[in-house]
Amino acid sequence: MTRVITKEQVTAKLLEALPQLAFELPEDIERGLKAAYGREESPRAAEALGLLVENARIAREDRVAICQDTGSVWVCLEIGPDTSISGDVLDGVNEAVADAYTANNLRKSLVRDALVDRANTNDNTPAFAEIHTCPSPGARLHVMCKGGGSDNASRVVMLTPGAGRQGVVDAVLSCVREKAANACPPLVIGIGIGATFDKVAGLAKMALMRPLGEAAPNPEVAAFEAELLEAVNALGIGAAALGGSTTALGVHVNTAPCHIAALPLAINMGCSAMRRGTYEL
Repeated sequence: MTRVITKEQVTAKLLEALPQLAFELPEDIERGLKAAYGREESPRAAEALGLLVENARIAREDRVAICQDTGSVWVCLEIGPDTSISGDVLDGVNEAVADAYTANNLRKSLVRDALVDRANTNDNTPAFAEIHTCPSPGARLHVMCKGGGSDNASRVVMLTPGAGRQGVVDAVLSCVREKAANACPPLVIGIGIGATFDKVAGLAKMALMRPLGEAAPNPEVAAFEAELLEAVNALGIGAAALGGSTTALGVHVNTAPCHIAALPLAINMGCSAMRRGTYEL
């Protein structure tokens, strides 16, 4: 039997999800911060981690924003086989974002056009919405409120195939060295490897949706994630860039096929306020 997803379902879920993401740090991220605090030996970094945990508690209990940068809103409707959509299911996304941000007194950070009209839209729209298909059944709504600092620290690099695995490691570490301090560490780092110039960034962004502690399904990719995480944390940048052992809580890698002459790489930084959630429809 075919399931039908409607505009009303998507809109209702967004109205529920957006204030939750603004006020409540996802459980896996909060657990990661607490675990990092428990093992941190640097007094300054431990203090920073403790403040992040306390900030999350205050935001949740007082219903105030976890971070003053309440982010741009990215919405991805993912549908599997035996699921169809009714009309323009994403037509109500901007209205839901505007209503949620206004009703909950969240900062509006979007401008009308990056080049020719940088006036604030005053309702945090437009949101960035898309539809993906996947082989698993059902339908899921992925929502991320992405701060400008962490996105500004992100990067797409078109490596040559000869760069290989070590070239990927070197590019990731270079980006972290240069940009991590501006992205509010400890980070969650999404890595996309493969596809094309326009698609590899999407791989990296989807990698950020995976819960902390959930390794990539491919054992070789999972081992590479562990290698990258160890290398990133060995840099010693630490929480709030104050030094210490936890520059990143996790590194998640998504890979895809690509042209024989290409090795696309995207690095999408997620900050310590990694506000994202996946909701079944």
